[in-house]
Amino acid sequence: MAESTTQNTSIALYHYLCQNVVGSEEHVKTFRMMNNVRDHFQSNKKWSFITSGSFGEGLEMRGSDIDIMAVLKHIEVCEDTHMDFNADKIHFAMELDDTQPGFTKLRLVNRNCPSILADCKNIASDYYFSNLSFKQRFSTDTFSTVHGPCVSDEDGFFDYANCLHCKFWIKPAIHWVTRSNNSWPRCDVKQSIVKHGVLFVPVGVKGSTQEELEWRISFSVGEKLLMYSFTHTQLLCYALMKILLKDVIALDIDCKELLCSYFMKTILFWICEELPLSKWKPENLIFCYMRCFRRLIYCVEYKVCPHYFIPENNLFENKIQGQAQETLLNKLYILKSYGWQCILLSDQISNLNVLASDKSKETRYLDAMSVKRLLDSQTLSCDIFLNIVHSVLEKVIYKVLSTKSSKIKYLSTYYLSKFCFKSERFLQLEDMSCNKSIYKEYNSYISTLLLKTRHDAVSGWLMLASFFYKRKQYKTALHIIQYSLLKCTPEKLHPFMQFSDIHCELVNVPVFSEMTYVQLCKYLLLDLVIFKICKLQPDELQKEIYELIPPIVYSHFLRFLCHYHLKNSRQCWDSLRDLQLTIDENYFIATPIFKATSFYILGRSFQLLGDIESASQAFLQSIELNPYKRYNSSFRKVSLIS
Repeated sequence: MAESTTQNTSIALYHYLCQNVVGSEEHVKTFRMMNNVRDHFQSNKKWSFITSGSFGEGLEMRGSDIDIMAVLKHIEVCEDTHMDFNADKIHFAMELDDTQPGFTKLRLVNRNCPSILADCKNIASDYYFSNLSFKQRFSTDTFSTVHGPCVSDEDGFFDYANCLHCKFWIKPAIHWVTRSNNSWPRCDVKQSIVKHGVLFVPVGVKGSTQEELEWRISFSVGEKLLMYSFTHTQLLCYALMKILLKDVIALDIDCKELLCSYFMKTILFWICEELPLSKWKPENLIFCYMRCFRRLIYCVEYKVCPHYFIPENNLFENKIQGQAQETLLNKLYILKSYGWQCILLSDQISNLNVLASDKSKETRYLDAMSVKRLLDSQTLSCDIFLNIVHSVLEKVIYKVLSTKSSKIKYLSTYYLSKFCFKSERFLQLEDMSCNKSIYKEYNSYISTLLLKTRHDAVSGWLMLASFFYKRKQYKTALHIIQYSLLKCTPEKLHPFMQFSDIHCELVNVPVFSEMTYVQLCKYLLLDLVIFKICKLQPDELQKEIYELIPPIVYSHFLRFLCHYHLKNSRQCWDSLRDLQLTIDENYFIATPIFKATSFYILGRSFQLLGDIESASQAFLQSIELNPYKRYNSSFRKVSLIS
């Protein structure tokens, strides 16, 4: 009876995690595919980009940052110095003497660029690559914080690791290839991991006398492939371990910095290798989770957590010892006394009992919740490293058209549209009618603008309207704006929205439920209008606002501007009234930040009409909603008015 109860609870927990925390198995597959397609587009002759960490593995959970690995292609690492070197590349050899397992020094053995010596340290006529110099080379204003092997943005949202690649499997990890005779991981997965080789990230052993010259051997791609081979139960077990760490253990300030997600992943890999795949079923989720939890306690007790690929590398060395070990053990023993229910201490799992009592609704809305999770996902906007230039656009389009997989083709089209949408390579907008070659380029540019219309229902069209507005073709712009407004109907989806029962029913209507997520975006998504440093941005906003603008707000504002320049007084005031009504009703305005942006735009409209008092009120309302001076141009406007 007790076993049956635990299995029923496991199934309820499984469905809860699918709906509220991780997403369904299909959601995770789509998430991974979107990351991989984006990585493929971002990579070029100089760099290969890899979305890594939990985000790259298909998990986007609360508090997760985005880890991007950028592999430098003109530098290669090797073990065998007797091989033939590519004269066009720089080569370093691994040197494992006097380094801890899992780390190596990189000795220069072949160079085609003398400048590489500036990043090396000369020791006894040999040159060793400095990880510190390497990281500093890629530090920028945007990525200015050095964090382990990474450079990070100011907010700590992106971790960006430049790294090196060895195409061949290395001797320190050779025993992993033949170690497991169990059903996991499969032989084909092992072969793919070995075929890729390994990476090297710029960080040494903390406190080592050679810390600056040591590089950590990274199996990030191999770990990503292992995660891809997980059953959904295995993945959810990892999610539970992450929740245990972030929401329960880390709440104790004395334990907060002692463990990390990578330790949890490593423990799970060992358990997956030990347990047969037949155990990894939804009804056994609690059993598998508790097995991992007990292994964590064992590792802390004995101060050892063997690296999965190089077991000689103890991940707990110099970390879990002395008072820190005692404090952590006491915490883990207390949690163990709760049994599996210790996970309920997390507010992410707090509504488990409510959900378990309403399974019909859970199953019915599962697909809708997956759409909701993807709608709010950072994977849709994680493309800050790409700059598709017109010279390679044709090749990219060829890749899209030649792809056999319809899902990948849809995703490729989506990202091609998204990248074009954010591209800053724009033509000059002066009169082009007198020059035949420029006129031809103009037509090409219009085609590029039309590519931007493939990732959602309206924002691409609004960019096209902005183009005609900038060229003073106001009537043409108005036609496109009107077409865009007709698409802004109440059932549409938009980022960070609250899903209602109507939206859940809509997504489950047969005509939509059979669509891919990208197809749903094309028909149902009203994406944000994004202006950074873009020549399509109206002059009335340039150098003033860099936020994300709700599409219907921008539509009414752009329509207002067109009528303002056409001196259509009545239509101008009608557009302003519609803009005010949109803001008052929160129509497709999902967050206070977006509403603050909308009030700023309303204030600019009143300013143009000379109504300074109304403009000032709008700016003040914007400041109330977004009181951060750095991110709100309303502060400057109020100051100028005063």
